[in-house]
Amino acid sequence: MPRAIISPSVLASDFGQLTAECKRMIRGGAEWLHMGAPILSSVSKGVPGIFMDCHMMVAQPEKWVNDIADAGGALYCFHIEATSDPVSIINAIHERKMKAGVAISPDTPSSAISDEVGELADMLLVMTVYPGRGGQNFLERCVPKVSELRARFPEKDIEVDGGVGPKNIDVCADAGSNVIVAGTAIFGAPQPDQVIATLKSTVNAAQAKIASNQ
Repeated sequence: MPRAIISPSVLASDFGQLTAECKRMIRGGAEWLHMGAPILSSVSKGVPGIFMDCHMMVAQPEKWVNDIADAGGALYCFHIEATSDPVSIINAIHERKMKAGVAISPDTPSSAISDEVGELADMLLVMTVYPGRGGQNFLERCVPKVSELRARFPEKDIEVDGGVGPKNIDVCADAGSNVIVAGTAIFGAPQPDQVIATLKSTVNAAQAKIASNQ
């Protein structure tokens, strides 16, 4: 049964207090930090040892694998829409000792992730907003793609990213997502540790239910 992982999106943090913000998330129970390339080096220096969940919303993602690995990335997630050869990118990521993630945008069907790609990847990411900007509204129409991927890959880490928080965690968790990216919902909360705990407990309960029905 995949375990619950909460990955606060650093995009929603106070960049003027970046290291302090990331440490605040770790104290609150976060195990991963979700981020893009420009801030990776700063975070890895200020918060050594944290799992860097790097979401690469870029064209030609193969060009950035070495840079992210050198900067301390732990997981390199690229968009299936950005390449015609995802297998080669996954292999390159693994050669640099990082986990490989494959993401799909809201208008991309889950079938775009082939069985071969899904098996080779370490994580699959379903975007529930359009890539590139924080604070967008959650697109519930994307959630069935989580269920489809969970049915095909029952033991895989499946992440949702975009507008996720306590108000809609149930639908994401019940669909089968076990890795939750949340930005504003965590960083903007008076008590982020309580939000992280709520998200994690909801996911663990849903995963246990899914496992009992298999």
